[in-house]
Parts: sequence; structure tokens; C-alpha cells
Amino acid sequence: MESLYDRLGGEAAVTSAVNIFYKKLLADPALKTFFDGVDMKRQARHQISFMTYAFGGPNKYAGNALRNAHARLVKEKGLSETHFGLVAGHLQETLRELNVPADLINAVMTAVGGTKADILGLAS
Repeated sequence: MESLYDRLGGEAAVTSAVNIFYKKLLADPALKTFFDGVDMKRQARHQISFMTYAFGGPNKYAGNALRNAHARLVKEKGLSETHFGLVAGHLQETLRELNVPADLINAVMTAVGGTKADILGLAS
């Protein structure tokens, strides 16, 4: 069966989505402070690699585990379920803007929802 990554359109589609997605995050007053001092080009590359991996594409992700990567944001900046929901909403909106079919958006959102405990450092 074709991977979610391939059904979404592969590398070009994921790259486009990440670029639009980060513009939304940086424009959101409730989220932009989480990116203070972050090299956004590097961050976007990490996100593209992670989404490629998470959606069943070629595994080139070499970043930190989600729990480790977000631990400082939880502890020092108060990253919470509210923020997670805002981020997920921006991702969903991005996919809609890119005319991704509803069934694929649902599959992406299910995959993203499965990361919440790790991102927020919650018991799994």
C-alpha cells in the first residue's frame, strides 16, 4: 500500500506544507515565542525530515526524540495541550489550503495526535 507520504505528494508537498505551516506558527501570538532564537531554516529542515519519517517516507530523520526535543519548551516556556491544539489546527488549515483531500488530512491529524504525549512529556 502506498505510504501517507506518497499519497500526500512526497517531498515537494511536505516541503510546501512545512513552509506554509511555519509562517502560520510564527504569525500566531500564542506560539511565536516558542521560536525565539530558533534558526528557522534549520527547524524547517528538521520538520520536513520528521514529517517524511512520520508519514512513511524515506527515513532520513536524525533529530532528537520528540520528548527530548520539546522538554525545554514544556519546562521553561510552558508548552501545553492548548499550544499543541493550536499547532495542530494550523497544520490542518495548511493542508486544507493546499487542497489535500479530507481523508488524507484525517490520516495526518491522527498521526500528529499520536505524538501529543511525547511532545508534552506526558505519561504514555
